[in-house]
Amino acid sequence: MTGTVSPQPVIVVGSGPTGLLLAGDLAAAGVPVTLVERRPRKTSNLSRAFGVHARTLEQLDARGLADELIATGSTITGLRLFRRLSLDLGTLPSRFPFLLITPQYEVERLLERRARELGVEFRYESEVVGLRQDADGADLDVRGADGTVVTHRAAYVVGTDGHRSAVREALGLPFPGTSVIKSLILADVRLAERPDSVLTVNGAGNAFAMIASFGDGWYRVMGWNRDHEVPDDAPLDLDEVKEIARRALGTDYGMHDARWLSRFHSDERQVPRYRVGRVLLAGDAAHIHSPAGGQGMNTGLQDAANLGWKLAAVVQGRASDGFLDTYEAERHPVGKAVLRSSGGLVRLARAQNPALRAVRGLVSAFANAARPVRTKALAQISGIGYRYPAPRGAHRLVGTRIPDVALESGRLYEALRGGRFVLIAPRALPEPYGNRAGHEDLPAVERWAGESRTTVLVRPDGYVAWAAEDADAAAVEKGLTFQFA
Repeated sequence: MTGTVSPQPVIVVGSGPTGLLLAGDLAAAGVPVTLVERRPRKTSNLSRAFGVHARTLEQLDARGLADELIATGSTITGLRLFRRLSLDLGTLPSRFPFLLITPQYEVERLLERRARELGVEFRYESEVVGLRQDADGADLDVRGADGTVVTHRAAYVVGTDGHRSAVREALGLPFPGTSVIKSLILADVRLAERPDSVLTVNGAGNAFAMIASFGDGWYRVMGWNRDHEVPDDAPLDLDEVKEIARRALGTDYGMHDARWLSRFHSDERQVPRYRVGRVLLAGDAAHIHSPAGGQGMNTGLQDAANLGWKLAAVVQGRASDGFLDTYEAERHPVGKAVLRSSGGLVRLARAQNPALRAVRGLVSAFANAARPVRTKALAQISGIGYRYPAPRGAHRLVGTRIPDVALESGRLYEALRGGRFVLIAPRALPEPYGNRAGHEDLPAVERWAGESRTTVLVRPDGYVAWAAEDADAAAVEKGLTFQFA
């Protein structure tokens, strides 16, 4: 049995962190959005991701959620790779110079609450079984829990439905890549003995293990045993988890009461296109990475932050359809870079060949000795170091992420909570809009707290759209054309 429903502006498929942030951003901008999810409505306490990096926290801060999320977990300021390479997160130029250890379900809980408060319509137990599109929109066939198939018409569809994305498969897009780790184990357990740090990581011989504290008495364990690589559906018990921990860490810390045990493999894959006509992909539907560096969920959330304001502008007629091409142009290279960096880390970590082990030692020694190398590694892992392409001749700041600078009214990321562009002007610059001041289609105007003479137009996602030195009102008026360029 089939039916149809009234056309909608946007349908987001998949209610993981990426889909929830995107749907919330669209709703905040006044765009009606429906979120379709195959699973029943349930906040699971079982999830793979557990680390939230600085750039993601900045994006959550721009939505008023960062401080609340930080209260759910613990923070660490140091990362150690290969037992030799140390990275000091405390040096990050961010309000959040650390890695937050908190389970993915806490991120989802806050983002779902926000989406509901903003009016997002949720459709659970709804599976995508067909997709067609034309020049004016897309038709999405959705099968409900009772088996009825309903066709939803939307101006745009966004697939954020994970690495087995039904939207991506319906588009017929390939998902090229390879498996980098054939057999990983995950477990959530309690411990009789408390580790010395929030995050414990080590490898010995053919075993690797990591233990992260959720701060509520539960611990996430991840590991692998090169001598026992088996299919994902092979049985897994707590004894095997303990054995891997003992081999890699020297102790199993008295693991007991496992509430979740899972075996999986880790792939590196990226779709060649993030947009096909009226359909876009984001998060794990577009790219998946090795767990090294904890960048998967964070990269997906950054996809959503980039896409949301752009899609809202197009739907509301403030930008042309072609403006959506900038989403792929900006985010596809970032996804590729994350694949390259996380894949390199895991390959070095698993190195058995003496030559590769020697390379690993040289990399660690060089990075520890060379500050620019450490700085670049930190910037990539934390997400704050990525920049987007800028037009030839543009100001050096264009395309860069702007930190949480001080304004006369407070902080920049508080000013970004309105979801609008923010124009940061010198104190001496007169009101740049004249009698149009306060118009909701114009950027919000803020003033530097200090004596900067740079005028900066900040996009809703915290990247610089335009900047100039010693600009007058006429130059600012011209610069505003960069909003949707």
